[in-house]
Amino acid sequence: MAIILASQSPRRRELLRLLYDDFKTASASINENIAKDEDVAVAAMSLAFQKAFAVAQAQTEKHLIIGADTVVSADAVFGKPRSAKEAKAMLRALAGRKHQVVSGVAIVESTTNRKCVFYHRTEVIMRPLDDAQIDAYIATGEPFDKAGGYGIQGYGALLVEAINGDYYTVMGLPVARLDDVLGRYFADYPTRLALGVSHAD
Repeated sequence: MAIILASQSPRRRELLRLLYDDFKTASASINENIAKDEDVAVAAMSLAFQKAFAVAQAQTEKHLIIGADTVVSADAVFGKPRSAKEAKAMLRALAGRKHQVVSGVAIVESTTNRKCVFYHRTEVIMRPLDDAQIDAYIATGEPFDKAGGYGIQGYGALLVEAINGDYYTVMGLPVARLDDVLGRYFADYPTRLALGVSHAD
């Protein structure tokens, strides 16, 4: 049995290492378009499940697959920008305002399809930004693989005034909640805390 992260995101790989030293990664090609009127939590959980289920379906042995997806919501739902123009529109809409960041997580055991899906929500307040500041941030290249067009763990930290909730939810994987869910429902895949094992140097 192996742990498989259904993502190639370096941020999610870094965060999952807090729970497991040894895991594999796999990517799933899914349609990540979100309907404008779709509930943000439902959208995040649906995308996370599609990723995890697609990877689970490709397995011939029993493994635990973890998928995640992050969506940003203000007056509209924001996924990942596909162009600099789209990134600028997103950041203009978020600048100087509160918005919600929702990370959905799906855990699926291949061959048995034992599963659990949940979400975690964090409020973020972005600083007021002028077009020159937005353009400078877009020039870093960070916005294009991140929901809402910014990454809080990089240069995007300069855009954020405050957060109310879990920082790691904004990064894309609410690890404390994930650890709790794994311990409750997937205890046969013990995490670092369950094993009481410190990180090996």
